[in-house]
Amino acid sequence: MSVFYFIVHVLIFIYGVSIALWYFFLAILSMIEMRGYLNRNFFVDYNYILSSPFAPGITLIAPAYNEGLTIIDNVKSLLSIRYNNYEVMIVNDGSTDDSLAKLIVAFNLVEVSYAYEQKLPTKPVRGVYKSKNRAFSRLIVVDKANGGKADALNVGLNLASESLVACIDVDCIIEPDALLKMVKPFLQDTKVIASGGVVRIANSCVVEDGRLVEVKLPENWLARFQTLEYIRAFLLGRMAWSRLNGLLLISGAFGLFKKEIALSVGGYNTATVGEDMELVVRMRRRMHENQIPYKVAYIPDPLCWTEAPASAKVLGRQRNRWARGTLETLMLHRKLFFNPRYGLMGMVSYPFWVFYEWLSPIIEFCGLIFFAFLVVMGHVHWVFFISLILAVYGFAFFISMFALLAEETSFYKYIHKKDILKMVLVALVEPFVFHPRVVWWSLKGNWDLLRGKKAWGEMTRQGFAQYKRIYKKEVTTVV
Repeated sequence: MSVFYFIVHVLIFIYGVSIALWYFFLAILSMIEMRGYLNRNFFVDYNYILSSPFAPGITLIAPAYNEGLTIIDNVKSLLSIRYNNYEVMIVNDGSTDDSLAKLIVAFNLVEVSYAYEQKLPTKPVRGVYKSKNRAFSRLIVVDKANGGKADALNVGLNLASESLVACIDVDCIIEPDALLKMVKPFLQDTKVIASGGVVRIANSCVVEDGRLVEVKLPENWLARFQTLEYIRAFLLGRMAWSRLNGLLLISGAFGLFKKEIALSVGGYNTATVGEDMELVVRMRRRMHENQIPYKVAYIPDPLCWTEAPASAKVLGRQRNRWARGTLETLMLHRKLFFNPRYGLMGMVSYPFWVFYEWLSPIIEFCGLIFFAFLVVMGHVHWVFFISLILAVYGFAFFISMFALLAEETSFYKYIHKKDILKMVLVALVEPFVFHPRVVWWSLKGNWDLLRGKKAWGEMTRQGFAQYKRIYKKEVTTVV
């Protein structure tokens, strides 16, 4: 039995050290890439893209299901983007609330005839609407039978008239220069097939007429934990994978693709809840299998702001879905696992996701069960255990501080010192308060997938109006 204990201890130690080394390596690589990106783009005048005849047309596709609380502000945000050649396509996925009615009234919409080729099979389109007001000439609203987010995105791909498609979440606030920055890699390198941008948390931020006018740290603690989590993931994770050209995931909240490539691989997979990651992997596989050089670019600028779940119930549904989507994608593309035919994607990116993204919460949970067993059996070496816990906690805090340093030395969105101090406090308590819940939700997501659960999970929104009212009240008081 002592041999068994020794082997388990060694395996846990090796796994812990390997994951720490990997994340440290990715953090350093991200900082190097961030410095390079800022240096290359510090003096860039994006107005040249506005006036360039070579700037490609873009169709913004935004699926909407019961988004009545935020949809008007969000559409205004999309219509105010600085880009000459683009259209905004809102795909109402059979909403049961007043989303469509609000859009019709706010933007003076009327139903029109709209010819398109249905290259991808989807649920029926019930109507296409355009505005009678020239100020909203870019806006197209598609009403369709409910079929889920992937089905709604496929409807958008069928109807899109431009060569590039930006698939976004309608509950997001997009920065005015977002498309200018996202399209730049396509103009610089013809091998680029997709680009992704940073997503930040908009809870408690001030939103006026679809524009984010003041960045604030969320008042809700769950949203604060997610703010730190997003900074770590986007600035210290995806930045490094972009440098290696091994990025497997472009956030469904904001991604830009070449339409023809997305159509050629069959569009979004309606059989998975992780449709954004699955499409990127499938597009990359197609390029490898046809031996076509390609790149997936990443833009570290905070281009997209989203409302994070503010309740444990809703956040749990989201993380459950993320876990199921990750496992579904890994299972669908298991052919990649240590397959040299797919280069770095097969030999590094995919195995990393298997061992350190999917397996991590499972191994962590099994480790806790094993520790409980050792306690019962009286085989715990407490000095070693406490030392290990302190080392893990210290490393987690270090990575969080590294992420905050990257944020404050690059884009500096949180300008108040008290906000930084609050984020340090968040980093101190996150391993004990937030992380265990994330692990549990991930485990439950994997279990639910094995039981055959396919539901998306309802995501309720609070909306941005509350923050706007607070802002106006503050201004009135000052005056």
